[in-house]
Order: sequence, then structure tokens, then C-alpha cells
Amino acid sequence: MIKKILLAILFINFYTFTFASEAKIEIPKYDWSWKGFFGTYDRSAAQRGFKVYKEVCSGCHSMNLLSYRNLEDLGFSEDQIKVIAASSLIEDGPNAEGEMYERDALPSDRFVDPYPNANAARASNNGAYPSDLSLIVKARPKGADYIKALLMGYVEPPQGVTVPEGMYYNAYMEGHQIAMPAPLIDGSIDYDEGTEPTLDQLATDVTTFMAWAAEPYLEDRKRLGVKVILFLLVLFVLTYISKERIWRDVK
Repeated sequence: MIKKILLAILFINFYTFTFASEAKIEIPKYDWSWKGFFGTYDRSAAQRGFKVYKEVCSGCHSMNLLSYRNLEDLGFSEDQIKVIAASSLIEDGPNAEGEMYERDALPSDRFVDPYPNANAARASNNGAYPSDLSLIVKARPKGADYIKALLMGYVEPPQGVTVPEGMYYNAYMEGHQIAMPAPLIDGSIDYDEGTEPTLDQLATDVTTFMAWAAEPYLEDRKRLGVKVILFLLVLFVLTYISKERIWRDVK
């Protein structure tokens, strides 16, 4: 009897381990310019990524933690930022008559939310709430790698797999089902500077933009880190020299 119980336990553990191994999703690793001690954001890619966000993602996803003036860090001029902000309307007020009104957004305003409230967002997306993308790279395991893989992971479901109506199959989504249709395809955006808008390029650029949005001060922290290390190195040398001078006559 005990032997049968032990065999049953071993079988269950083996089955669970096998299922977990098969269910594990391997996220590809990509080469990002900001990785490493001296890595920096690719400003050109981030600017293109903002264009992708503006023309594709912003129709559903907000970025409530960003203001239009923050785009100056990506190399946009003040005039360009004013034009970008003015292309969106924002509710303001009340005015002297106590009424709310719409006006062109200003550089100091936060990115305009595509929906007036969460209920409206869910109603427009079959009950699914589009996540805010301000910190999405930091909020997801494997960060930028996961975001790019997800954007490129829309494929036909394997034979025998049925995807419910209103859902889409994604190779890198947990459970392989996602409510968001494929947002990017080859050529879905026209880049002004002539970069070929392949799916891989579009996914790389918009992920770079979202990575910058999640950690805009990453480069400042790296520069500070270099200064601190140099300071500690100089301090160590001075300390060693002082120690040698103080104790040189002591045997």
C-alpha cells in the first residue's frame, strides 16, 4: 500500500514538473543600446518609437506619467513639442461661467488619456482595460525583451488550439491568449527619415521609447556612478599615500 502511494506521489511530481517545463515561455534576449555600464538610449530610435506610440498605441494606451515637455530629453525642439502637444485636446476649466471647455494641450500638460475614465476604456475594448505604458517596461518581467517579443509574437495558433472570439494567439503571452489585436505589421508606419518600417524595427523603436519613459534618468545615474567610482579611487590612493607617510618611521 505504501509503495503504491509513493509511486503515485512520484508520478504526480513528474507530471507537474513536465507540465511546468512545457508551459514555461522562453523570452528572446535582444541587444539594447542602453544596457551595460556605459549604455545610452538611442535617441533616433526613441524618437521613431514616439511616432509609433503616437500613431498606433495612443489610441488605446495612456502614458499618464509623461508630460509633453519631457520629450525635450529625446532631442525634440521646443517648437516641435508645442506642435506635438497642440495636436491633442485637453479638458480644462471651469471658465468664468463655470463650464468646462476644451483647449489645445500645452507642453506642460501630461500626455492626453485616450479615454475619459476606466469604464469608458473597458467598454471600448470588450471589457479589457488597456494598461498605462508609462512604466510598462519596469512592470513586466524581463522588461524590454518581453515587450518586444510580445509585439512580434502574434502567430497562427498551433493545430488543435482554439482561440475564443475576441482573443488573439500570442506566442509570448502567458496562456498564449491576449485581448489586444496585433498593433504592428510591416509598413504600418512611415518614417520621415527613410528608415525601413519592418515589424522588427517598429517593435524595437517603440520599446526603446517605452524603456526611456520608464527610466528617463538612467543615463544620469550611470554618469553619477562613474563619478562616484572615480572619487572613491582617488580617495583610496590619497588614503594609502597618507598612511605610508604617517607610518613610515614606525617599525
